[in-house]
Amino acid sequence: MPRRKAKNKDNLVNRPIIIRITEETFSKLEEIRQSSNCQSIGEVARNILTRKKILMLHRDISMDGPMEELASIRMELKAIGININQQTRYFHCSKSEVERSFHFIKTVGMYKGIDGKVDRLLEIVGKLTLKWLTDN
Repeated sequence: MPRRKAKNKDNLVNRPIIIRITEETFSKLEEIRQSSNCQSIGEVARNILTRKKILMLHRDISMDGPMEELASIRMELKAIGININQQTRYFHCSKSEVERSFHFIKTVGMYKGIDGKVDRLLEIVGKLTLKWLTDN
């Protein structure tokens, strides 16, 4: 599949400039590239030369634990929701009262499992809210 044609010919990057820089300067440019929205060192250099803004990204390492736990709770709640939907479908498709009561009891048990997850979720969100409000 060929590359798409550029709409604005004036913005094409087609003039190479070859320069040599020290290892220290290269490592500074690499640090900027890693913590910014730039994809390459060339893009960093072009933005510096043209005095365009470079968006620096910051990641709070202390948030890794809570974010992993939130992702885990999200996946568990999604799985429980899928199971509840299946049980509900089985409930509506079942012919006998015994079968219906079996699916009803199973669905109620799944709903009880949600309470602990939601409580933990609200606890984490409360702590994050306090952290957010006190840091700003």
